[in-house]
Amino acid sequence: MEGLSGKVVLVTGAGRSLGRAYAIELLRAGASVALTDIDLEPMDDLQGEFGDRLAISKLDVTDQRSWAAAVSYSSDRLGPVRGLVNNAGIAGKTPLMELTVEEYRRFVDVNEIGVLLGMQAVVPGMIEAGGGAIVNISSVAGLRGRSGYVAYSGTKFAVTGMTKAAAAELGQFGIRVNSVHPGNTAESGMYERAKHRMGDVLARQPIPRAGTLGELAGLVKFLISDESGFCTGSEFVADGGITAVF
Repeated sequence: MEGLSGKVVLVTGAGRSLGRAYAIELLRAGASVALTDIDLEPMDDLQGEFGDRLAISKLDVTDQRSWAAAVSYSSDRLGPVRGLVNNAGIAGKTPLMELTVEEYRRFVDVNEIGVLLGMQAVVPGMIEAGGGAIVNISSVAGLRGRSGYVAYSGTKFAVTGMTKAAAAELGQFGIRVNSVHPGNTAESGMYERAKHRMGDVLARQPIPRAGTLGELAGLVKFLISDESGFCTGSEFVADGGITAVF
């Protein structure tokens, strides 16, 4: 794909589900990919297939020193990081009046602070390299409210706002920042936990099915590539039209 061959992209939460799909899609498009996660074991099988175009390292997205180590390792192995997919996050449902401050802060630490630290970790190198692309994974919950999801929705709305502010600030350096907002996506952890009660919801979507990992990965690949060179500060929604109707 144009603008991806040889480009180094760091993906967080790359061990499973959507993060793994993003990483594989980028590798198949010619990018070199730094796969990071808190748990490295699920990524071991990729080493043989993609060899010297990938680097695997442990990353706690809530820890600034962990970010510095991951970016340093990736740069040493693959070259300067020119793309970032801030995918790592946590999800969950807790009614407002049962939500503790400690639980809410955990969502903030992973879903918000993790995105902040990721951008801060890669931006200096991107400026030095002459530009880059950042994709922050939000959610349709970062566009609309949903009962029981104050912590999740609140932090995903924050990712949407952070993306726009960062895009406004970093455009002068040739760095683009966009957010992706998945809806119901088959094989994602959040969907799989709830799919037994999703029939009515899917039936009311304009596209009455769950999305696929490949459909989301293709969108992320586009936003990291130079083919999206005029796109920044925007929300890219892949939700089967659910936010258009309810």
